[in-house]
Amino acid sequence: MSDWHSWAAIAVFVGTYALIISERIHRVAAALGGAGLMLAIGATDDVSAFYLQDRGIDWNVIFLLLGMMLIVGVLKQTGMFEYLAIWAVKRARARPFRVMTMLILITAVASALLDNVTTVLLIAPVTLLVCERLALPVAPFLIAEVLASNVGGTATLVGDPPNIIIASRAGLTFNDFLIHLAPLSAVLTAVLVVLCRFLFRKSFAYDEDRAAEVMDLEEREAIRDPRLLVQGLAVLVLVVAGFVLHPVLHYEPSVVALLGAGLLIAISAVETNDVLAEVEWRTLAFFAGLFVVIGGLIDTGVISAVADSLAGAIGDRELGGSMLMLGASAALSGVVDNIPYVATMAPITGDLVQSLGGEADHVMWWTLALGADLGGNATAIGASANVVVLGIAERNRTPISFWQFTKYGLVVTAVTVALSAVYVWLRYFALA
Repeated sequence: MSDWHSWAAIAVFVGTYALIISERIHRVAAALGGAGLMLAIGATDDVSAFYLQDRGIDWNVIFLLLGMMLIVGVLKQTGMFEYLAIWAVKRARARPFRVMTMLILITAVASALLDNVTTVLLIAPVTLLVCERLALPVAPFLIAEVLASNVGGTATLVGDPPNIIIASRAGLTFNDFLIHLAPLSAVLTAVLVVLCRFLFRKSFAYDEDRAAEVMDLEEREAIRDPRLLVQGLAVLVLVVAGFVLHPVLHYEPSVVALLGAGLLIAISAVETNDVLAEVEWRTLAFFAGLFVVIGGLIDTGVISAVADSLAGAIGDRELGGSMLMLGASAALSGVVDNIPYVATMAPITGDLVQSLGGEADHVMWWTLALGADLGGNATAIGASANVVVLGIAERNRTPISFWQFTKYGLVVTAVTVALSAVYVWLRYFALA
């Protein structure tokens, strides 16, 4: 990390991040400008930026988002989200905190079965409608769902993209994640509900008149196109099955999502332009730019230098090393998107595991997963789901600022990572 490219790449990254935080210019402009500078100074090149998944734009993430946005765009035309919004409010008796609790639990469970990005794309439209019906502030509910998606996604192999990378590198199975991480994820989801009760306590004002209006609604009347709804749900079931059967079918989630979107548009009578208008193009552009900026740090050796320093600090100290891996991964994943971080850290962790015993389900893998997944909650750009929801909120004229998200995300990250440290100590050391 001694040549000028490395320091220039760090300067570009810091400048880009500072602009995103300050919100002096739009985050998409900041990310694309940073990407352009990384290419201009030679920190990365067109081959790395556009063709290498582990160093540039992760097209699997981009096309997963595109495919699911198209499917959501079709489902919006059916009235399904209005139906679900009315149903959820009525089941919660229109009490705001009960509604938030229900949405948190649904999001956490769905994120474990699908992935957190897909889940927030499906849940966010329901949330917007619920808040509109009950005259509630949108931001607290969307933020709570994003936090729940990252906590719930920790539970399984398919729940969060970093888990897929770790599983591939370590040879871990779907059941391994269920056994080691699902119990903790369930506890952390319950803790999140309690935290949200206090973090968002000013957002639970009960409007009796609004509540009465919603309770009198008949949710079935919200369905505008039953035939399209059946088609959309059938395709969505196939897509979900494709996600869950990834270890068997070996189709990437992006491929499954694009196949589903193409099939749904082909068999339905929707106008293609109307569906394309629902795509969050600015969010996709932001991801592309951010991936290139991070790729510049990878290509110049900055990320690997940080990872090597972390590995050197761990050495052969298993307990201390595990705690350091957990804390450092959480901190770094809040700043650098957790996907490239884990992609860089996975081979180094593999070497550490070999030197410490070589078990496939070694504690180091679990602390890397926990730190990366839970650390993604720390800032507004720490995980893919965060960025997606900020884009949805902005599109619906209820923007969530970087600091508005981060002031809650940091609290939740600190608590969940601390509880994870206790869990790791008890399960793998004290009671082993």
